[in-house]
Amino acid sequence: MKFKYDLAKFIPFRDLAACERVRGIKRADICRHPNPDFKIRVIADASEFYGAFAADIVARIQAARQEGKKFVGIFPVGPMPQYPVAAAIINRLRITCHHVHSFNMDEYADQDGKTAPADWEGSFQKAMIEKFWLAIAEDLRPPVSQIHFPTADVLPRYGEMIQELGGADVCYGGIGWCGHIAFWEAHLGDEFGSDLKAYSKAGPRCVELHPMTIMQNALHSFGGDWSWVPPKANTIGPAQILGAKHRSFWLDGEFGGGLSWQRFIARLAAHGPVNTYVPGSMLQTARTDYTLLGGVADDVEIHMA
Repeated sequence: MKFKYDLAKFIPFRDLAACERVRGIKRADICRHPNPDFKIRVIADASEFYGAFAADIVARIQAARQEGKKFVGIFPVGPMPQYPVAAAIINRLRITCHHVHSFNMDEYADQDGKTAPADWEGSFQKAMIEKFWLAIAEDLRPPVSQIHFPTADVLPRYGEMIQELGGADVCYGGIGWCGHIAFWEAHLGDEFGSDLKAYSKAGPRCVELHPMTIMQNALHSFGGDWSWVPPKANTIGPAQILGAKHRSFWLDGEFGGGLSWQRFIARLAAHGPVNTYVPGSMLQTARTDYTLLGGVADDVEIHMA
């Protein structure tokens, strides 16, 4: 029996027909896309998935060094098993990273826009430095001055800092529950409406986190405690994501036991209409590798276990 109803009022994207269409995309068809430059693939095994992610990072760093060029990368923090693996490869192969310039895509902030301190347990700065940069042998790792985070003091110039180095060679990332990239949230679409041109030029800012983002991050980083998740964050914007020479996105939102919070939004971002209320949808317009962990690619179904 059919049961029709409106979307909850807090959800920014309101196109029910588009939601129903992408919900029906089967795993067998998920990699098909009309833009040949938007390349979707599925890696079923988690260790292979994170190994491939790590190998991608290392290969780009190594290729830039062999060409005598700087490597400028935009990096995410979240579930991050790929970073220790990448560091281990760098150490084993003795790859010098003195040419690497790292820009993290986001960092938490309080209600007044004050950046989370680097020694706070939930800080992206702390996680990235400890899990990646300090895991690289001291004589191989980049100078501290080349590792950047969007703290309040540099946020107004963060986009310019990337451009002054020639732009990002690659922007890594994932897709949030509301469709965000970095912390560029779905509700920011209210500011731009259907003006994709202005949207694509928007740069770094401090934003209020969407309720779905609070809940998502509570689940994967704060033990389910939504009271522990800060209310705001500093983030790059569409200009930095689309301005990178390449985009490499990795979606690993599985719980195990056949459950994944990311199955629907992975489809909506990749196969729904390009629009300002699903920030990840803009990836469809640019050269992007879009890799799904196996359970994320599985069919979207109701589980009443």
